[in-house]
Amino acid sequence: MDGDRVDIDGGIMEGGGQILRVSTALSCLLGLPLRVRRIRAGRSQPGLRPQHLSGLEIVRDLCDGKLNGGEIGSTEITFTPGKIKGGTHVADTKTAGSVCLLMQVAMPCVLFAASPSELHLKGGTNAEMAPQIDYTVMVLKPIVEKFNFTFNCDIKKRGYYPQGGGEVVVQMSPVKELSPINLTERGTITKIYGRAFVAGALPIKLAKDMSSAAVRCIRKEIRDLYINIQPVREPEDQAVGTGSGIIIVAETSTGCLLAGSSLGKRGKNSDKVGIEAAEMLLKNLKHGGTVDDSLQDQLIIFMALAKGVSRVKSGPITLHTQTAIHFAEQLTKAKFTVTKSEEEDPSNDTYIIECQGMGMINPNL
Repeated sequence: MDGDRVDIDGGIMEGGGQILRVSTALSCLLGLPLRVRRIRAGRSQPGLRPQHLSGLEIVRDLCDGKLNGGEIGSTEITFTPGKIKGGTHVADTKTAGSVCLLMQVAMPCVLFAASPSELHLKGGTNAEMAPQIDYTVMVLKPIVEKFNFTFNCDIKKRGYYPQGGGEVVVQMSPVKELSPINLTERGTITKIYGRAFVAGALPIKLAKDMSSAAVRCIRKEIRDLYINIQPVREPEDQAVGTGSGIIIVAETSTGCLLAGSSLGKRGKNSDKVGIEAAEMLLKNLKHGGTVDDSLQDQLIIFMALAKGVSRVKSGPITLHTQTAIHFAEQLTKAKFTVTKSEEEDPSNDTYIIECQGMGMINPNL
């Protein structure tokens, strides 16, 4: 399609890298030439950072597209997509830029490729301001696979702030179309599990402290469930640099997964890291939705592409989710509605996100 370019203002709403990820992926999928201006205008360091540039480059490579303005610090790009092909592709942020954010932009594209894809994503696996790779594997993967596709995510090496150096290999086969999802029944919490990790120069004792502090915190609210948070020391040959953190997942009787996570950093007490993750989990459990705050916005692009009506019950709608909906509607024919959920318990602040998907069909299959 060589129509007019779609013009995107990257400075509105959430004003960050997510606008770039959602609009570039959809531009690639729909064959729409794109211009994004005022990139990350809402951030202290506006313009493209290494991870955003790597994300743009992998989408360009996936579809033999043309990218102008692709340099660090650039606040405007134009992108002209070609045909999405499969095969092996590498994206390297060369920093601790998040591999999970590279997955966010590339995954929807390779689902509609002509053949299977293998993505080698390099950077930070457990980075601030992004989902941890453990979250992607333990929570995102089982839930997005409900859209009727599967992928394999192999963590080759973990990499931490500041140098990164992690590598994850994602393998995915294309699909004809995506099925809608219905995540509206929370059910009851059946188990709580997780992992507290240390890597590099840090002693395993820190992981045990994070785990114990998290369990104590959760116990105050939830007394009768077995909580299994494994303390782990990452093997030397599978981790670059020094890092620590924790992720805790609650699973429900209807298959919902909600999580809380936190990362350690110099001078931060390990008990505090555990408690932060536990409090985040409890907050996500309190609202009564079926997804947590980190998953909410990541489902939007798949809901928009699916064929049929998807419904997700969530807690308060995050700005990231509002932003994803705005740009998904601007670029696709999908229609979203967000309504306050009629709860038996009026103290629950829950919403139903409903989407009439555009029904994207893979032209290559």
